[in-house]
Amino acid sequence: MSSSIGNNMLNQSLLRSKLNSSGIPANTLFQASRVNAPTRKSQSSKKFSGKKLVVEKPNLAMGSRRRSSAIPRAVLATHADSKQLAEKFNLDGSIELQVVVSAPMPGSPTQVEIQVTYSSDSLLLHWGAVKDRKEKWVLPSRQPGGTKEYKNRALRTPFSKSGSNSFLKIEIDDPEVQAIEFLIVDERKNKWFKNNGNNFHVKLPAKEERISSVSVPEDLVQIQAYLRWERRGKQMYTPEQEKEEYEAARNELLNEVARGISIQELRARLTKENDGGDVKEPSVPVSKGIPDDLVQVQAYIRWEKAGKPNYSEKQQLREFEEARKELQMELEKGLSLDELRKKINQGEIQTTVAKQLQDKKYFRVERIQRKKRDLTHLLNKYAAKSVDENVSVKPKALTTVELFAKAKEEHAGETVLNRNIFKIENQELLVLVTKPAGKTKILLATDQKEPITLHWALSKNNAGEWLAPPPEVLPPGSVSVNGAVDTPFSFSSHESTNEVQHLEIEIEEESFRGLPFVIQSAGKWIKSNGSDFYVNFAAGSKQVQKDTGDGKGTAKALLDTIADMESEAQKSFMHRFNIAADLTDQAKDAGELGLAAILVWMRFMATRQLIWNKNYNVKPREISKAQDRLTDNLQNIYTSYPEYRELLRMIMSTVGRGGEGDVGQRIRDEILVLQRNNDCKGGMMEEWHQKLHNNTSPDDVVICQALIDYVKSDFNIDVYWKTLNENGITKERLLSYDRAIHSEPNFRTDPKGLLRDLGNYMRTLKAVHSGADLESAISNCMGYRSEGEGFMVGVQINPVSGLPSGFPDLLQFVLEHIEDSNVEALLEGLLETRQELRPLLSKPNNRLRDLLFLDIALDSAVRTAIERGYEELNTAGPGKIMYLIAMVLENLALSSDDNVDLIYCLKGWNQAASMLKSNNDHWALYAKSVLDRTRLALASKAEWYQRVLQPSAEYLGSLLGVDQWAVNIFTEEIIRAGSAASLSSLLNRLDPVLRKTAHLGSWQVISPVEVVGYVVVVDELLAVQNKSYGQPTILVAKSVKGEEEIPDGTVAVLTPDMPDVLSHVSVRARNGKVCFATCFDPNTLSDLRAREGKLLHLKPTSADITYSEVKEDELADASTSPLKEGAPSTLTLVRKKFNGRYAISSEEFTSEMVGAKSRNISYLKGKVPSWIGIPTSVALPFGVFEKVLSDDSNKEVAAKLEILKKKLKEEDFGSLKEIRETVLHLAAPPQLVQELKTKMKSSGMPWPGDEGEQRWNQAWTAIKKVWASKWNERAYFSTRKVKLDHDYLCMAVLVQEIINADYAFVIHTTNPSSGDDSEIYAEVVKGLGETLVGAYPGRALSFLCKKNDLNSPQVSGYPSKPIGLFIRRVPMDEEEQVVLDYSSDPLIVDDDFRHSILSSIARAGSAIEELYGSPQDIEGVIRDGKLYVVQTRPQM
Repeated sequence: MSSSIGNNMLNQSLLRSKLNSSGIPANTLFQASRVNAPTRKSQSSKKFSGKKLVVEKPNLAMGSRRRSSAIPRAVLATHADSKQLAEKFNLDGSIELQVVVSAPMPGSPTQVEIQVTYSSDSLLLHWGAVKDRKEKWVLPSRQPGGTKEYKNRALRTPFSKSGSNSFLKIEIDDPEVQAIEFLIVDERKNKWFKNNGNNFHVKLPAKEERISSVSVPEDLVQIQAYLRWERRGKQMYTPEQEKEEYEAARNELLNEVARGISIQELRARLTKENDGGDVKEPSVPVSKGIPDDLVQVQAYIRWEKAGKPNYSEKQQLREFEEARKELQMELEKGLSLDELRKKINQGEIQTTVAKQLQDKKYFRVERIQRKKRDLTHLLNKYAAKSVDENVSVKPKALTTVELFAKAKEEHAGETVLNRNIFKIENQELLVLVTKPAGKTKILLATDQKEPITLHWALSKNNAGEWLAPPPEVLPPGSVSVNGAVDTPFSFSSHESTNEVQHLEIEIEEESFRGLPFVIQSAGKWIKSNGSDFYVNFAAGSKQVQKDTGDGKGTAKALLDTIADMESEAQKSFMHRFNIAADLTDQAKDAGELGLAAILVWMRFMATRQLIWNKNYNVKPREISKAQDRLTDNLQNIYTSYPEYRELLRMIMSTVGRGGEGDVGQRIRDEILVLQRNNDCKGGMMEEWHQKLHNNTSPDDVVICQALIDYVKSDFNIDVYWKTLNENGITKERLLSYDRAIHSEPNFRTDPKGLLRDLGNYMRTLKAVHSGADLESAISNCMGYRSEGEGFMVGVQINPVSGLPSGFPDLLQFVLEHIEDSNVEALLEGLLETRQELRPLLSKPNNRLRDLLFLDIALDSAVRTAIERGYEELNTAGPGKIMYLIAMVLENLALSSDDNVDLIYCLKGWNQAASMLKSNNDHWALYAKSVLDRTRLALASKAEWYQRVLQPSAEYLGSLLGVDQWAVNIFTEEIIRAGSAASLSSLLNRLDPVLRKTAHLGSWQVISPVEVVGYVVVVDELLAVQNKSYGQPTILVAKSVKGEEEIPDGTVAVLTPDMPDVLSHVSVRARNGKVCFATCFDPNTLSDLRAREGKLLHLKPTSADITYSEVKEDELADASTSPLKEGAPSTLTLVRKKFNGRYAISSEEFTSEMVGAKSRNISYLKGKVPSWIGIPTSVALPFGVFEKVLSDDSNKEVAAKLEILKKKLKEEDFGSLKEIRETVLHLAAPPQLVQELKTKMKSSGMPWPGDEGEQRWNQAWTAIKKVWASKWNERAYFSTRKVKLDHDYLCMAVLVQEIINADYAFVIHTTNPSSGDDSEIYAEVVKGLGETLVGAYPGRALSFLCKKNDLNSPQVSGYPSKPIGLFIRRVPMDEEEQVVLDYSSDPLIVDDDFRHSILSSIARAGSAIEELYGSPQDIEGVIRDGKLYVVQTRPQM
């Protein structure tokens, strides 16, 4: 027998026997590489030589371990194969389910045959096996062909059709399986058949235990196992499979014994003793000798049809067996081997297989070799400009009719159901439908000069119906005329000098649905493009919003112009694209918001929210020419304005490629060729032909695809409708076209020719409408010539010049693997193609548009591929998920204008993957920090979309009457359409894995306080920080930044946000005995939100929180009650007075002059170890602010402050900001300047004024900002909460030498989360400490250190803060925000450096705590490896 499978397809092996004490093979291998495997001599000595099993005669008597007798023959013979009907079920009316179970012979599988009197191509058995009724389903390894695993929890097997019935057969060979359970589903219709709401449960007959004395000699079992292995293609088995094979071989021999064959007869047949003991391969094996090369071909065909998945070894073996079974079935039908070979080797399959054989790549998708690139070369730092929208377009004044309508709407205050403005000659006709007090009111108004008459009726069913109105609804002056009514308009002078004609109609009867009408003027009939006007009374989904808003945050003037042009734009795509092209310059001048306006408009169009064609015939070539003009404008802006490229890409994705000349005309011409070639000139095809001639649209791509699917499904009309409906085309939409499509397709022709022509025609349609279609985009870049008779005649598109070498091969790889179910290799190919394409997109090129459409298509393909690969991730390890995250993140970075944060996140993922591969103990902890940062980057991107796009969507949507739901989800859908949504989904999959591996749990408990309170859900803690709750409240807040106050009455704050453990709000929570924690589990958060209004008991530990609902009477037992607003304060403030000096040195710091922070710094000097630096400082003591304010030069400022403070006492909290701004206008008295200069110089500090007047002004502003901070919200509401007089609060200003920090840190010498005073907790950030104590997103690096082992700090969390603050020169300079790259930060990547820095921080904390004798809250910085302490105070 050929061994090509063993040699070519798998790493296979020959049988090597190792028996344990029970005679069962243990740890054996099937290894082809070991030809002469040693064997034990206990029973028979044997070896493999070439293709033969040589059996030497044993020294021991055969069967000496277990002797056979006559008894088991009789017992085993009773297990003759028999069928029994398990059960019949009625599924749905006439649909019947029948299950037949075949009782098994010993060693043979149980067969379950299922038949349903229901026929469908998409009928599936959703099933599993049951070993114990209480257990979950198990998935048998023996599965029918076509079976797929469903979410690792069930199997899905397709039924075969036979007439009006469907059937399948299952074989169960696991003796532990007691039953099978299943449901039946028609997948296409999503219709489930159940057993009265439950699973069908079919019990299997038990397999009788064999009598222990029955035995077959082990040497015969070994030979039988070897023969089975050969028949199966010498597959590579796992140890478990080897055991199964031995038992299966033993059972086969026992079955023969049961049928009366003696052991001697078995031995004679197996070993052929008369031939000298050699066992030769049977000339015709059980499977009729199917050559292995045919099995290979069939297995490859199955693999291709399955989407070229990346099979495991176990799945490979199963695939070979299924392929062999399929071929065996063909032979059993009477085919010869030659006929079988011809049947499966048709077309190109033999060549493809031959290539696979040559390359030795079987069931493994080929992969491209990705180039190693420096990721920093991908950085884009383009920031879009905010342009004053007034420069975009001059606002257009409201017309007379619009002013009239506005006045009517404001006066009536009624809900507007419909608002339409029609053009009648050169004037406007407004129709307004409202619903006051159960009536329907129709207002019509026009600025037409000539008197006009409304000729009208009512309708109950459709627009074409004219019913005579009831007499009671007729306005004054109406005359009934042949089932209709003539009503003259009345003139009404508006506030302007122009007059408006109008009339009103009120209808009480609810059955009327609309009002058809025409206009009569000066003996002429005026219609709507040749048809009757029609007003729909139903509000439907497009309720007109009365208030369109003020357009704040938008290019309002441009949006007003777009809304004004919409009635012209909806005539056809040609009109819309030409108008858009005319507006691109204005949009560019308006900047980011101007282009956002165009995007919103085009997106409303693409999602069918706007009318595509309205009574206007246009040639396809005119549409494509307009597209060409618009996309040409967009590519020019793309070249010149890199900061807008992301918006421009999104606009282009909504518009087809277009093109000059006959690109569009081919749509008209080639439909005729398709009809002629395939004899389909009538019916649906003729209706479609008329629609295409009248006004082609992107819907035609969907219709063509539906026809292709219809033909491929053997003309199943359900498939046609399925494709249409899944892409948003309903019967109603087909009927709504100006040239409606009424009929269904009904082809009677050769499907091969029809499929070929439809495929060719699809290329033509996509060339115009689908610029981002991958196949079309590749063709446009690589070039193509005329193909197919009548299609693309004379067409030649030249390749884009200057493409990198190897680029065509990359594109070919992508096309070959675009539908693979194993998406990893495809994603690599897509991203490598985008990387190679990227340099070309930033250079001028006359074919830039084609390159852009290609890049957009590749971007979209990444998202589609990753969504297709989600199911594969159910069993994927963290390494694979991280690799996919990195690829999707790379894709997002390639499509983003400002991608610095994304690139540094990508570098972080690569670092995490490297740590995982090297088995670094911290890989999961580090990966969790990168995951958190990536989420922050996605949130930032979503906020940008929301800020730039949503206001324009809301404003334009209200102007155009767009569906409200479409407006509400506009930005959300934009995000979903890109890689960000896929990336977020992958992060959600990985997060629990990392938390479990890093032992992080679902919570980070910042303040562990047991509480009872009522759940209140809020978006932002900031929005409620000034609120006072009247009952104990547990706030579940979506956003907590870190600088907020905790509202009165709050007993707990729970959030998914990640404020630092040492942030202001965290300290406030611990000081106020408020439970405060971050929850990482979205399911837990959802559950908490769902309990809004419920009374919960929270019980935290240092790493977890449990909660449960409690009764009202348990509220009194709550362990904590935060300080209420009305509670008396135990603190008092004493107003400080000016002591006569404007500036003092650190040696002069006293409690009467400066605060504790300044005094502590002075106290530390000379008392801490010399390696701890203390910055030099001076101060402006208490009372200096009040003295400056009273100076004659500041009288106006003082007067204004008094007015503002009165407003503040009246609870006008908006005045806080005004006060801060007013303080900045203070002038510095000359004496202050002179004293400060003297003190700073005498202390060795540089005087800013020596660098010029500007430097001193910066320093003076910095001093005033400290004074102004007395009136920030946090300080004001904190004093108010504890009933302190805010006026008594005095501010001294510490002027300190600023260390331009490499790192900043905060130490708590007692662990704040656990209260453990034996360990130090600290957090470290890169740059200045403001990102640590201020409201900057992300987490700092955190670590713990035992005080008895200060040289062993333990990192508890790596940093996720994306931003660091740095000062270029001196403190007066504004801090520079820098996006941080942790992958090159020595604190992260250098273990020795990190250990040194963290140890020194811990030792400094210990030394200062020892100096004060109490726990300390310490702030400091690291500069060039040296540690400085800038503040210490008692830890609260």
